[in-house]
Amino acid sequence: MTDEQRLKTVQEAIKYTFKDPELLARALRHSSYVNEHSMTHLDCNERLEFLGDAVLEIAISWMLYDTYPDLPEGELTKMRAGLVCEPALADDARKLGIGDWLQLGKGEEKTGGREKDSLLSDAMEALIGAVFLDGGSRAVNAFIYRYISFDIEGQGFFRDRKTELQERLQGSGRTEIRYVTEELSHDDQENAYLSKVYSEKHCIGQGTGRSKKAAQQNAAHNALLLMKQQEQGTADREGVCRPEEETK
Repeated sequence: MTDEQRLKTVQEAIKYTFKDPELLARALRHSSYVNEHSMTHLDCNERLEFLGDAVLEIAISWMLYDTYPDLPEGELTKMRAGLVCEPALADDARKLGIGDWLQLGKGEEKTGGREKDSLLSDAMEALIGAVFLDGGSRAVNAFIYRYISFDIEGQGFFRDRKTELQERLQGSGRTEIRYVTEELSHDDQENAYLSKVYSEKHCIGQGTGRSKKAAQQNAAHNALLLMKQQEQGTADREGVCRPEEETK
């Protein structure tokens, strides 16, 4: 496979076409390859990795801040650290197939560089940096929300809103709960998805977010807020589905 074919395959896989394919090529070029081919240190992915690390941290910080409005700074910091750590990013890179696309030196190739967490996580960050430079914040946010795993619930840092709502409803004898989430057609990245949460057949809350998970968390948050307001006799309908919205 030629370099041109390889880069075309990568762009098809990540669902993003580069205006400057050299950025993509550099993001997938390890320093060991550069050293063996008499290239300069500027031709490897290390500078893009530096940029991508910062871009990813900002995007995830924004998502966490928006999705969990009641959590303190310390909890948000722990959650972010779990999402951007080397093993987590390496897993995301494996799911995307980044290891197959890397340009490595012979030494790294022989020692299994394509499966090393450090190389894979660095390449993922470099790819994020390349998309940011090529397409800007909207393009890189779409890439991050598509390919970075926000497995927050599995990390056990806290009790999330969806779990809290489920246990609250089960405690009152309502066991059926489900979320209906759709991607909105407008270009507002902040409200890219709308999710509605149903208990039995009734819609009890809705919310929007930059990702499906964020929208579902906000829907659960609004449902819990309404339940609290109803108990206090101060309920309003903001963030709640219309009463006639039911499922069959």
